[in-house]
Amino acid sequence: MQKAHTSFALALSLFLAVSCTNNKDAEQIAPSLSAEASQSSKDGILTSELSKPIGMSIDQKNQIWVSQSGTGKNDGSVVVVTPNGRVQTAFTGFGSQVLPNNELGGLGHVLYQDGMLYVLDGLNGRLYIIDVSSYKAKDAPVPASSLNFIAIKPFVLSQNLSNPLDSNLYDLTFGPDGRLYIADAGANAIISVNLATKALSVFARIPNATPTIQAVPTGIIYDGSKFLVSTLTGFPFVTGLAKVLQISTSGVVSDYRSGFTALTNLAPAKGDDLLVTEYARFVFSPPVVGWQPSTGRVANAAGTTVLGGLNEITDIERINPNFYYVLSTAEGTIQKLKY
Repeated sequence: MQKAHTSFALALSLFLAVSCTNNKDAEQIAPSLSAEASQSSKDGILTSELSKPIGMSIDQKNQIWVSQSGTGKNDGSVVVVTPNGRVQTAFTGFGSQVLPNNELGGLGHVLYQDGMLYVLDGLNGRLYIIDVSSYKAKDAPVPASSLNFIAIKPFVLSQNLSNPLDSNLYDLTFGPDGRLYIADAGANAIISVNLATKALSVFARIPNATPTIQAVPTGIIYDGSKFLVSTLTGFPFVTGLAKVLQISTSGVVSDYRSGFTALTNLAPAKGDDLLVTEYARFVFSPPVVGWQPSTGRVANAAGTTVLGGLNEITDIERINPNFYYVLSTAEGTIQKLKY
């Protein structure tokens, strides 16, 4: 069986090899964008200056906190994108390494809430907790070595959740109990973190997509009554096999929506609708073997394409009831979407 970490890391790194995580709770929606931000976003692109971005989260000033995976030299970073598209580095020196299989291990997603930034280091299995309430645009970058973190990987490995043992902390959300819930794409599980006591527990295990293909959880949100989790599925990334799963507050996992391909993230939409991001289509026939360029898309819960022709997208963030940001790791862009 293909390792969950390998299959998920492959999904995010094949493009890099060939060419060289989030505050989405339904009730936590940022204010409307300013006129300045709208005018600066030509053709819907807010910025194209990011470097291998993975996840994003928006604060009350409409600043976008973005994790970047780095180049494999422990140079992962978190940058801030202003409402008019300026990019500034806030934190540097997070884990980033080229793994023995030539994949890139690094940061997962970020989540902003109430002046605090939560950053997942998938490579080292850490949850960084950073007070950014006094952050200013011209502050010098802060090294990750000076930041507080909770070591989560040792706990995950001790639970014997995968064979071989693996952990790849990828996305996170707050639950109704104030705990953080982390989608671990290596262990194929959801990990609960009590921030008050630092206690860790296994909230749910994600079942395989088929007897031989792992589901690989990617995005996670809480919609007010249940958790929703997007799945990538492991190699060979079969078209139509990916699902959105629902998890009750007691940890019971069941299917919610199916028929998707290589899902990487999700966000709530009006009513009971949902938007999901498909990374790309994977094929084994020439001339391009692997992830096909510009085959990613944003789709709704019914599977209808909302925005197509995208290139390896890894995150979608709701910024108000009608607008979203979509993040492309291949293009280094944040694009505005109306739905």
